Amino acid sequence: MPMTIIIRLEPNDLMTAHVASQGANNMEKTGANLDEIGKRLSEAGVHTVEVAVPDNTGHLRGKRMPVDHFLGSVATHGCHLADAIFALDLHDEIVDNPYVNMGEGFLDFHLSPELNTLRVFTHRPGYALVFCGAEGADKKPVPFAPRTELQRQIERLTGLGYEPHVATEMEFFLCDPDWEPVESSIKYSSLTVRPDIEAVVLEMREGLRGAAMRVEQSNLEYGPSQIEINVAASDAMTTADNTVLYKSIIKEVAELNGYRATFMSKPWADQSGCGMHIHSSLNADGVNVFSDSADAPNAIMSHWIAGQVEHAAAMQLLGIPFPTGYKRARPYTFAPTHVTWGLDNRSLLFRCIVGQGNANRVENRAAGADANPHLMLAALLGSGADGIERQLELPGVSSGDTYDDPGTAASLPATADEAITAFEGSALSTMFAEELATSVLVGARWEASLAADNGVDQAADEITQWELERYLRLS
Repeated sequence: MPMTIIIRLEPNDLMTAHVASQGANNMEKTGANLDEIGKRLSEAGVHTVEVAVPDNTGHLRGKRMPVDHFLGSVATHGCHLADAIFALDLHDEIVDNPYVNMGEGFLDFHLSPELNTLRVFTHRPGYALVFCGAEGADKKPVPFAPRTELQRQIERLTGLGYEPHVATEMEFFLCDPDWEPVESSIKYSSLTVRPDIEAVVLEMREGLRGAAMRVEQSNLEYGPSQIEINVAASDAMTTADNTVLYKSIIKEVAELNGYRATFMSKPWADQSGCGMHIHSSLNADGVNVFSDSADAPNAIMSHWIAGQVEHAAAMQLLGIPFPTGYKRARPYTFAPTHVTWGLDNRSLLFRCIVGQGNANRVENRAAGADANPHLMLAALLGSGADGIERQLELPGVSSGDTYDDPGTAASLPATADEAITAFEGSALSTMFAEELATSVLVGARWEASLAADNGVDQAADEITQWELERYLRLS
């Protein structure tokens, strides 16, 4: 997997990435053409362009090519890639499914560059990257591509009159070259930190800023050398794309400085896991429709949350794709164990922030940091849209210590096997393209069977050596 450091190509000033984060369609809005793009790539010294698409594990796949070939052909006509990338596991083993397999011949699909996503790398000089749509021979979107499904759910909400506004909060561990945490103690939100650690985190923040992400802050999390760097919310596709790139940037900057970084959701039994907390709201005509929620969610916010409550059990498989991740969701770990919602409370699954006007939002705290952001956001948006379409009502609000007293709230799936059962045949699975839902299940069963064959007890807290070897480096 190429680890990509990027900066969005901005029509007015190539090197002002922080301005580019204000909108993903700046290139189209200014009518930028290939001549202008070529000029700016030349000014930036770009010699190689990467055309990229996320696979089912949330890693980037694609091709690198000389900039003149990109500008002369691929930028307009696209290029091809084998659909086998949508059947690969973390270790690049092909896991056949009914739609991608040797019997079908691992067909080519068409990579169609979305030029408004073209970005130039800052600390890997000479390289640029563009995200691509995935199309079949019939020129229709490939149904088992995660980015395709997210776009479907975005369009579903657009049809209802809403634009989803989303942010992800990503936690990771900074490790030494032997993949051990570089600190031995927890220093949650401490500003007293080893200078070498802050130096590399500063470089990470700047790398993200250089990649057109609006960095808001960073802090030490509730684990030794566990770190979170927060990036501002954006439209759902930009946030999903940025989250994939975020992980690449963090990993590359760590390695360039002699460290390692992991987003494995539960690397060590005696330490906190790594989450991908997702904050969402809905805009209509540029205004957050949750903004008048003062002391409680308003009607549309209530329906939005209720849809996610309705599909929370099935959604667990998208948020926790690997068996080890279920060991993160234990009492008093800041990860949810029950389908609960309420106001500002970090023991809940759905933490509602109200009384802050345009900043009102819902935080979904279930997903691990090793989840595929495109798939998880597709599930979240689809669930919320269902709540709005059906005008679902919220169950009773939860408060206090819901680890100690969850009330009547249902338990979330606690193992991969339970999550597979919850997703298979669920209403959420039918919101997805059949091809993608099937691919998700095939991949999940594959990981669960490997874990079982290698002696992993999903109900135990222990993290085995096999789990570390499988997930630590590649998550």
